[in-house]
Amino acid sequence: MAREERLGTKRLVVGAHYGTFDFIVQRVTAVIMIVYTLILFFGYLFTSDMDFNGWRNLFTFSVGALPLGQLLATLAFLSVCWHAWIGVRDIFMDYIRLPGLRLFMHSLAILWLVGTVVYFVKILWSI
Repeated sequence: MAREERLGTKRLVVGAHYGTFDFIVQRVTAVIMIVYTLILFFGYLFTSDMDFNGWRNLFTFSVGALPLGQLLATLAFLSVCWHAWIGVRDIFMDYIRLPGLRLFMHSLAILWLVGTVVYFVKILWSI
């Protein structure tokens, strides 16, 4: 069997191979966020009075028995969190060299994102 050698700056590159999947996820979540932003913008634009009830109706409208406003808001917020996780994780992997510190930062980011999702669900679905 041949032994792999490192010659100069040449090295064997291995990793988790996140690249293509994360690239696609970032693009899909960005499109979801843009579409939802446009829905909110046009909803705000065509709402005659923007008091508390008008603002609440932007997030709680229904189509039949389906709470479409809450479902779209939840999908958009989960897209923001997934998009943010990929970006923050890549930044940590690129710029934090100490494995212990990187793990700590990943843990903090995950706790923060899970906390915001729980808080979001508690607020939006209790309306």
